[in-house]
Amino acid sequence: MINNFGSRKKIFSLLNTANSKLLSVGVLVTSITLTGCLLENTSKSGVEKKDFDEEFEPTIESLKNYVVPEWFRDAKLGIYLHWGVYSVAEQGEWYPRDLYREGQTEYFHHLKTYGHPSEFGYKDLIPLWKAENFDPDKLVKLFKKAGARYFTPVAVHHDNFDLWDSKHHQWNAVNMGPKKDIIGMWRKATLDNGLRFGVTTHLSRSYSWLNTSKGSDSTGPYEGVPYDGNNPLFESFYHQKHDDTHFDSPESPPKEWKENWKRRMIDLIDNYQPDLLYFDCAIPFKGEDAGKTGMEVIAHHYNTNIRNHGGLLEGVMAIKPRPWQGVYIDGVATMDIERGKASHIIDTPWQTDDSVAPWDWGYRQNDWLHVESGEMRTVEYMDANMVIDKFLDIVSKNGNLLLNVLIRADGTLDEKTIFLLEQMGEWLDQNGEAIYGSRPWHVFGEMFGKGKVNEFDMHANRSPFTSKDVRYTTNNDNLYAMVMDWPGANKKVRLQHVTPTYAVIEPVKSVQILGYDGEVSWEQTGRGLYVTMPKTPPNDIAIAIKIGF
Repeated sequence: MINNFGSRKKIFSLLNTANSKLLSVGVLVTSITLTGCLLENTSKSGVEKKDFDEEFEPTIESLKNYVVPEWFRDAKLGIYLHWGVYSVAEQGEWYPRDLYREGQTEYFHHLKTYGHPSEFGYKDLIPLWKAENFDPDKLVKLFKKAGARYFTPVAVHHDNFDLWDSKHHQWNAVNMGPKKDIIGMWRKATLDNGLRFGVTTHLSRSYSWLNTSKGSDSTGPYEGVPYDGNNPLFESFYHQKHDDTHFDSPESPPKEWKENWKRRMIDLIDNYQPDLLYFDCAIPFKGEDAGKTGMEVIAHHYNTNIRNHGGLLEGVMAIKPRPWQGVYIDGVATMDIERGKASHIIDTPWQTDDSVAPWDWGYRQNDWLHVESGEMRTVEYMDANMVIDKFLDIVSKNGNLLLNVLIRADGTLDEKTIFLLEQMGEWLDQNGEAIYGSRPWHVFGEMFGKGKVNEFDMHANRSPFTSKDVRYTTNNDNLYAMVMDWPGANKKVRLQHVTPTYAVIEPVKSVQILGYDGEVSWEQTGRGLYVTMPKTPPNDIAIAIKIGF
């Protein structure tokens, strides 16, 4: 093929490793060094493996010794799911809170289906959750086929119902409901299939989130009749009576609740040994606690993981940059951007957790009315094109995707979820070398969007990108350019950054299209690398171009 540069000298000295700077095109460039013809991180992992001779202390100074393990950076894709008592109603994972909110869709569903919450409350759904068709090995095999390298189920949601053999909480899935150690079964299936195992815990928010159960109707035939959460017999489940109803996080929870949360988290860590632990919040708790209790759990997670891995920290701790949900301290854990995106390459590895459904994380059967906005909301899932587009954007910026799929109460997936996962797996089978073990390039792509870091956007990147959108990765001294849609037969794709002007030091020597066996026509000029597409696309989602130097 044609290269119009001949042998050029190394002309690019634009980057300063001490500071990130914006190029005129608006791309944030991270700290990098020159290695051959590609600009890469100083090591593949961006961090050095470290033997820990001293234990982590629950202090900011000590926890900032945290380094992201290489397995996490290499894995790129995890699967996530919300499954619990709330799945019985098929109304989403906020059902335990909203069934007690008079006038909400969930309230009317509960009234019609089960009865008034003064007589039949959330606790009464527990015997109805049987998980009768739960086959964790079959499900994890499907997740692996979809391309996931780690699996991270919810161990306890805001509903205060533990899915493991909990030593400090009687309301758990071994004692009640399915009478199965759900987390233990998930863990065995995950490890048996060669994936990394993690858990998420959403418990810290429960103390105020579930307090709607203490109310009563303000009108109608049940006006003033207390909901079942007011019954002191069930205080260990619905919490003690108090006035805090914040759904984001309790403002200043009592000592006994913080201690109960801590004991349950340590029990989960000690007995199920997750390599990833994710709080659905910042570091618990707000108020006078100032994150002290949460840091004690984080330190315990790191120390336990180090002991389990012969002195190496293989544990990931993920927290959200949301100070209104606790205390956020940069550098003590991995940042997770829920349903959001980064606008640039972030130096340290990060994660987005997102759901295939636009509004829900737990299974919902039908479209529904959102009372506050007055709009009908859909249960339509993202298709594989949308998921892969989002995934490529995340990976190009040094992130991972933790993708939530919706599971029914009996433990099965619906057909559209299975189809989505199979399509994802087919694409990754063809193009995985551009993804797994890859690292960001010095720019993340072409025709990038304008999203903000930490942006909470329920519809971030929910529409497919176009053929003008490109995302870059590097792996094994190759550069990969992912064209996010099919440009058309024999159309030329221009990769404007693949020139010496943008720090490609050596001339391009080879160009391939993954999944296409024919010869690829290409030309490198001062305006970029031009790659001619074949007559037919190798797949229907995104085209991966492999560039050698």
